[in-house]
Amino acid sequence: MRHSYLVIEGNIGSGKTTLVNMLAAKYGGRKVLEGFADNPFLPKFYNDPKRFAFAVEMFFLAERYHQLNNELLQQSLFSQFTISDYSLGKSLIFSKANLDRDEFELFFRMYKVMMNQLPKPDLFVYLHRDVKELQMNIKKRGRDYEAGISDSYLQRIQDSYFQFLKQQPLKILLLDISEKNFISHPPVFEKICQLIDQSYNSGIIKLKL
Repeated sequence: MRHSYLVIEGNIGSGKTTLVNMLAAKYGGRKVLEGFADNPFLPKFYNDPKRFAFAVEMFFLAERYHQLNNELLQQSLFSQFTISDYSLGKSLIFSKANLDRDEFELFFRMYKVMMNQLPKPDLFVYLHRDVKELQMNIKKRGRDYEAGISDSYLQRIQDSYFQFLKQQPLKILLLDISEKNFISHPPVFEKICQLIDQSYNSGIIKLKL
């Protein structure tokens, strides 16, 4: 793997964590996985979004920054590269979709301070699937608090991701994996590996499997 720090991002149910696990196993990379289950406000947020949106986003921001700061600034000498299933930018994406304007402005001030202190990824990979397929994956993994996620919410998150990516001075690979199963079909996984393990210029490269 030519990248020393790789980020795999995507909407809820896109398969980013599964892909990170598979890539880390293949290349011997060090994983940084988000501890979503540790946020005590998340189940409450899904039941009452307006009331708990700010609390859930602030908790995620603090935890993501703390984890990334510890992991990325203390690179392991025994791993060829580090691969994460999220970036701090995820906090900005979800907060913009979930917070009122005043709350978002306050959130954004804190986000900027934290973001400026973290290393930038060598490559940012966004996994795209359509909303219908995301819902199928969400149902398959059977998390009770995700059962009420609506199509409109997933679409709002997707739109926020696209807007975020357009504003980033990064090397971004937008990979459309709709209707592709890289878990049970090794050739699909190998194709993803080939596309990721390449050099790209700054900007967004859109590819479809």
